[in-house]
Amino acid sequence: MLTADCLPLLLTDRAGTRVAAVHAGWRGLAAGIIEAAVARLAAPPSDLLAWLGPAIGATAFEVGGEVRARFIAADAQAAVAFKPLGGDKWLADLYHLARLRLAALGVGGVWGGEHCTYQDPERFYSYRRDGVTGRMASLIWLEAREPTPPGPL
Repeated sequence: MLTADCLPLLLTDRAGTRVAAVHAGWRGLAAGIIEAAVARLAAPPSDLLAWLGPAIGATAFEVGGEVRARFIAADAQAAVAFKPLGGDKWLADLYHLARLRLAALGVGGVWGGEHCTYQDPERFYSYRRDGVTGRMASLIWLEAREPTPPGPL
């Protein structure tokens, strides 16, 4: 999956038999992209593992009040993922918003979420920082396994 400052979310079941790559920008998060992906995996959420890839961080992602209101209307707990900037501007924490959604679904383990694409130009591309179109790739895949021979009879 290709992202710029949006959140790449990779999901798998503990057995490694199912995977999903989710492009979770604020619009996708608000529209329920995580919930839809978890449902499509058809595995118990408690059996899922999630990795939050590099995205614009909580100290750099500025949004308007309408974005904040949309998240809070769906879940009052989302209010803690927004810090006021003044006027009707807010800093939004995509990682926190995604973690809230995953926790509400009962996803068993969540890792990542510590890199800011905007504040780390040495390692990450950021459209908001650079103003130039480009993308980063996040990958997840299944590998073919040798069939397990049956045990002794």
